[in-house]
Amino acid sequence: MSQDLPARMLRLLSLLQMRRTWSGAELATRLGVTLRTIRRDIDRLRDLGYPVEGTTGTAGGYRLAAGTGMPPLLLDDEEAVAIAVALRTATSGVTGIEETAVRALAKLEQVLPARLRPQVAAIQATTAPLPVPWSTGPKADPTVLATLAAACRDHETITFTYRTGAGETGPRRAEPHALVAAAPVWYLVAYDTGLDTWRLFRVDRLTDPTPTGHRTTTPRELPAPDAAAYVAARLAAAPTRYTLHATVPADAATVRARTYALHDRVHPLDETTSTLDLAADNPQHIAEQLLGIDLGPEDTIHGTPELAPHLEQLGQRLLRAARALTRQNGTGADSNGAAGR
Repeated sequence: MSQDLPARMLRLLSLLQMRRTWSGAELATRLGVTLRTIRRDIDRLRDLGYPVEGTTGTAGGYRLAAGTGMPPLLLDDEEAVAIAVALRTATSGVTGIEETAVRALAKLEQVLPARLRPQVAAIQATTAPLPVPWSTGPKADPTVLATLAAACRDHETITFTYRTGAGETGPRRAEPHALVAAAPVWYLVAYDTGLDTWRLFRVDRLTDPTPTGHRTTTPRELPAPDAAAYVAARLAAAPTRYTLHATVPADAATVRARTYALHDRVHPLDETTSTLDLAADNPQHIAEQLLGIDLGPEDTIHGTPELAPHLEQLGQRLLRAARALTRQNGTGADSNGAAGR
């Protein structure tokens, strides 16, 4: 057995874990060996229990298939530490993710090399996830996410049942493109073959995703620079009950940072002035976004008239709090809340 064989086998296994299918020629080129050597190494992996499948034809190649058990994963130092950080801070909108992450982290720690344990231990000792109120919301099923992710990766058409915002439920058939996590909601960007158009599907409203076995050799071109940009544009254009348009005396980057507005909601007029478009079904959301900025002249503010009483209500609450603090200060309390002499 060659002295380089163990390292080559590990490298081969790592490549098989990176993407779904490799041709024998691609693997041989990557490893700098012959096709005959690749075939032998594949057989060795199979003898070790790795379910490597081989297919023939123009689209043939090798892939690491699902087996009866989870085969060992190969991680470099940076990948292992990155996974430990992600597991420790996992609070995304997926059902049961926190408990599952703790179990996975415990397993990872058992097999970590000694040189990495101090780093992961430091992360454990100094990191604590804090679920924030604005990140709570609908949860996606992890099994559904896994099925959709695999379909996106393999460009495989899927069918599923979908419930719209109006409560209507029906079957869908789509070519999945990507998953986008817009905390706390997960979205599937896909081409709806029934409606012949690109669509945005909320994963928490999607059930029974089923791969059809039909794969697209040339995926459709998304009408956006990337999936995240597509989701942001669709959300910005979605109809809502309340809207507000205003001119803001600040640059666009500052306005986006202070209002947490989507990119397409803020447009620069010049280096010091921007326009802001806010929209929501809950007026409280718009009111909270406005708290972070100073608005321009009143004649540059337009929107849904029914939004006005909600903004006034929030303003009155803040004004009452300010008056209470003023009265407190007037009775002898200093700015730190201590009694005056």
